[in-house]
Amino acid sequence: MSLAFVFPGQGSQAPGMGRDLADAFPIARETFQEVDDALGQNLAKLMFEGPAEELTLTANAQPALMAVSVAVCRVLAKEGGFDLARRVALVAGHSLGEYSALTAAGTFDLATAARLLRLRGTAMQKAVPAGQGAMAALLGAEAEQAAAICAASEQGEAGREVVQVANDNGGGQVVISGAKAAVERAVEAAKAAGVKRAMLLPVSAPFHCAMMAPAADAMAEALAKAAMAHPAVPVVANVTAAPVSDPDAIRDLLVNQVTGTVRWRECVAAMVAAGCTTFAEVGAGKVLTGLMKRNAPEATALALNTPADIEAFLKGA
Repeated sequence: MSLAFVFPGQGSQAPGMGRDLADAFPIARETFQEVDDALGQNLAKLMFEGPAEELTLTANAQPALMAVSVAVCRVLAKEGGFDLARRVALVAGHSLGEYSALTAAGTFDLATAARLLRLRGTAMQKAVPAGQGAMAALLGAEAEQAAAICAASEQGEAGREVVQVANDNGGGQVVISGAKAAVERAVEAAKAAGVKRAMLLPVSAPFHCAMMAPAADAMAEALAKAAMAHPAVPVVANVTAAPVSDPDAIRDLLVNQVTGTVRWRECVAAMVAAGCTTFAEVGAGKVLTGLMKRNAPEATALALNTPADIEAFLKGA
């Protein structure tokens, strides 16, 4: 059995996240305090109690999700003697989850990751004025069809407008992103093409498209100054769907990720091809566990979120 750890992205946050871990494990409380100290904010209180609207803000959700994922990894190590470097073959994360994966594997220290994600969230929010961008889910579409729909929808009355595939999640779930008018045209085109369901998403900015270029520039500057080490295990990068261990390459890939497609379907396929048969989603929610059942139905998929999840995993590990 070859084990991969996967780390969730934005959308998995919810009030109450991490609270049961903090109640059960001192190392989890220490982890959340370390993030709070790095950010100069009581993020843990927001995670535990909400309100949901504030937790969902990109600048809060990104470090919060990373904090829960790293807390789970630290609990596994402290309570169960689980050695990630020895027991896990590959790590990968969905969008911001790539930072969680890299932190779990030792590329970033926790405080650095928290500050990078705070900057990333703030920069992504500022990159496009409110109301100018949009994202939409195309359910029942594959990436190639979605890309063709985007290409045909770029030209509008105002000229050429960005719309591109943001997330290829697999299992017929593709998310597109770009200028609001172009995304709306793509939604209508998808419906006309017989896509099962096409709908705008309630997001605050058009993530993972060319309109995020100002945020990519901000991350390039921040990552150039950030201390980075070789990860203890290779990380499968979002934008290449291939394992990488060199810090300089990782830095470039993280910059490209801001405007590039999250190739999650291909990331999972790469991990399966490398021999991974068990996938543990480390952190809040079960979004990736659900996707795993579509992308790799022959694999074992499980979520490590609650103290009970952790106990059961350590018993079987």
